Amino acid sequence: MSDLRAPIPALGTLLTAMVTPFTEDGKVDYDQAAALAEKLVQDGCDGLVVTGTTGETSTLTDDENLGMFRAVKEAVGGKAAIIAGTGTNDTAHSVHLSQRAAEVGVDGLLIVTPYYNKPSQAGVRAHFETIASSTDLPVMLYDIPGRSSIAIAPETMIGLAKHQNIVAVKDAKADFAAATRVMAETDLVFYSGDDGLTLQWMALGAVGLVGVTTHVATRRFRELIDAVNANDLATARAINFELEPVVRGTMTRVQGAVAAKQILKWQGVLPNSVVRLPLVEPDAAEIEIIRGDLAEAGMDFNV
Repeated sequence: MSDLRAPIPALGTLLTAMVTPFTEDGKVDYDQAAALAEKLVQDGCDGLVVTGTTGETSTLTDDENLGMFRAVKEAVGGKAAIIAGTGTNDTAHSVHLSQRAAEVGVDGLLIVTPYYNKPSQAGVRAHFETIASSTDLPVMLYDIPGRSSIAIAPETMIGLAKHQNIVAVKDAKADFAAATRVMAETDLVFYSGDDGLTLQWMALGAVGLVGVTTHVATRRFRELIDAVNANDLATARAINFELEPVVRGTMTRVQGAVAAKQILKWQGVLPNSVVRLPLVEPDAAEIEIIRGDLAEAGMDFNV
């Protein structure tokens, strides 16, 4: 059963789902990725998810994925857990990429529910178990029906918890009743997969967050998580309110990777905000809305 005061998990408590920086001509910028990883860890992240959804994994080649794993591992390995996003909707491909990631020396795998195929729950379980059995690395399940079109049913998750390598869940469906059942019946470690629900998830028993807004407000999210773990609800609530417009601007106006790159450019962390098609950079109207959201939190940029 999950416990709010359990020891800090090996995968960390504040994990950023990193963007993948590109050069102006659309090539992966591994040097910028390394620099971003170093900054995130310095600001409080104890884990990084590399080439997940926010890392635009769908438009990366296998070699680019592996290059990102290597760059981040070389930059911050030993300082933070490196979680490789190796899940696809092709089980065999996911196994291949997971095994190659293991050879690089990552610390864990993030495996998303198979999308588009719409398998049965038996197929979902077989998919996860096959990938989890292909390496010795700990696996974090990624339950995000808004993108995959199917959720991991509580019964399926309880069954998956019996696999020795399946240890954690990134939950982006906010079904607190289902999560309560799974937490009560398993030892799976839960993470909020919704930046704006971090406090709520931790009150339920999650240990932390795998986030996107954590790119741009890393230290405040670190303070939020630490306050919850110190049972300082008043401080946690105040930080949560403060972060609301930042989350709104990063996660609700345009796709998260698009907004995060734009804000990181404004902050001087990235030299550009290039994304790969079919994603596009925000237009002038969207930029104005995002800047307005951030201004509510005192984040003003002279751009």
